[in-house]
Amino acid sequence: MDRHSLKTVRNAFLSGLFLLAPLAVTWIVFRSLSEWVGGSFRPIFLPLLPESLARFTIVWDILATIIVLGMITALGYLSRYVFGQYFGGLAERFIQSIPGVNSVYNTVKQIVDTFSTQNRNLFSKVVLIQYPRAGVYTIGFLTNRSQGEPQARLGEELWAVFVPTTPNPTSGFLLLLPPRDIIELEMSVGEGMKMVISGGTVIPSATAGQPVASDRHLAPVPRS
Repeated sequence: MDRHSLKTVRNAFLSGLFLLAPLAVTWIVFRSLSEWVGGSFRPIFLPLLPESLARFTIVWDILATIIVLGMITALGYLSRYVFGQYFGGLAERFIQSIPGVNSVYNTVKQIVDTFSTQNRNLFSKVVLIQYPRAGVYTIGFLTNRSQGEPQARLGEELWAVFVPTTPNPTSGFLLLLPPRDIIELEMSVGEGMKMVISGGTVIPSATAGQPVASDRHLAPVPRS
């Protein structure tokens, strides 16, 4: 066997070893926990098992495995929902007590809360509108197409658009616009948020095949 073949075999062996190593370590740890738990609780559970089943060690192994899985799940639940909230609350109260830092923290927290996954669903689409005057375009988020009292009073279909401020998008303006004055964009809500927060330094590229200029006519925004 030449040197090239030996090198190929060696690399294949090392690749297989690295692939099996995490599985082997996981099995050793899990097996050790099962034996430790089984050895501790065996005197308690064995008298409860029928004599016909107590002879088979596999029954006890299965029972010990279930106990280990339950303990690991309970520990994960406590660390995530109990300890995590407790220590997270302590850290937040500590940050809130530092002058200057608390204002920055509150601003960032407002941005994260406003554009969290739950609140992001409120924005159905990124749109382009003329605001605050005709010929000036701004990014907005379409929040609702439903028709209510304002539309009934005016006798016209109006869509709700939220126009956030830059770089703090937690504040902004609610505009009710007719569909003809709204251009729906293909970018995702997340990309639109990045564009607003970055002040326009981050601009998503146009979708392949999408025309740069729209042939859709926008009615001029009336001057106040």
